[in-house]
Amino acid sequence: MRIDVVVQQLCAPVPGGTGRYTEGLVRGLVATASTGDVLNAVSTVQAPALADLQLPWQRLAAPPAALARLWERGWPPIAGSARSDAIHAPTLLIPGRWRARHLAVTIHDVVPWTHPETLTPRGVAFHRRMAARAARQADLIVTPTEAVASQVREMLDPSGSVVAIPPGCAPLPLPPDAPRRRHALGLPTDGYALFVGTAEPRKGLDVLVSAMVNVPDLSLVHVGPRGWGGVDVAELAARAGIAHRVLPVGTVDDATLSAVYAGATCVVMPSLAEGFGLPVIEAMAAGIPVITSDDPALVESGGGHALVVAAGEREPLAAAVRQATGPDRLTPAQLERARAHAAGFTWADFALKLRRAYSALS
Repeated sequence: MRIDVVVQQLCAPVPGGTGRYTEGLVRGLVATASTGDVLNAVSTVQAPALADLQLPWQRLAAPPAALARLWERGWPPIAGSARSDAIHAPTLLIPGRWRARHLAVTIHDVVPWTHPETLTPRGVAFHRRMAARAARQADLIVTPTEAVASQVREMLDPSGSVVAIPPGCAPLPLPPDAPRRRHALGLPTDGYALFVGTAEPRKGLDVLVSAMVNVPDLSLVHVGPRGWGGVDVAELAARAGIAHRVLPVGTVDDATLSAVYAGATCVVMPSLAEGFGLPVIEAMAAGIPVITSDDPALVESGGGHALVVAAGEREPLAAAVRQATGPDRLTPAQLERARAHAAGFTWADFALKLRRAYSALS
């Protein structure tokens, strides 16, 4: 089987969660390849994150900053090889024209339809336009959860098949100097609530910071970049009067992220909408209690092992944090079941299911 994968997201200044997905997809396909399988990377420049794989690479003759606008309009550069069975776009950056026999596209969520106010107008327009193209032209649409698959079928009525394949969660080994890394970030030594993700409107950080007012003596740590929408965690904390126990630390490498998880008392993901919940799985893999909103994709990702509260509700969220960190916290047996749940999310399993979906196109 010959597969082309658009890896342009890995060339972005901040690849983000879809970048991690793209890298995991590629590495999973490489790890599960059989004799005669060929995987070709497609992008305007070679992706540094995949340099060790030494993949065949098709260079797109376009300025990286202009590629999205060109493909949005259906213009060249043409992507993929005529000898390939499929070209897979792991984001909605879909080639305007391609040579491969089939087109596969991953749609991560339906936020541009359900919560457009949490995105930029340009982002909403781009995602809706490209998703409409995927619905018309893709032979296969991949989603990270059944919740998103159902929404895609209902909202987009795609002509091709829609398959939910949960992504993998790459192990985050705990570094031997984890305490030193936490100390360097100025993190408390007696635990903290942790949020991992980009600071943007749909993530529920305003509600989380407000809820922490009613969780005395516990700090909140935010790991992740600032996104659009002016969501400033430090400013939110200052307005709430708890600036002294809210610590935004920005982006960190994977080893430091593992150290931060290990020092957390609980992980909180109160998003209004998600397509999956990678921090949910990472936290469970680390043995950390997890609290999520009742967004269907987050509930599905948690697999019944997370505390769930209504999205946007301050008091229930505060109560859940108190429960997760108090006498009624999850037992070691419950945490072990959550860890076993997280262990089922591997990129090799993802890739095998994806290969079966590709094969069904032939």
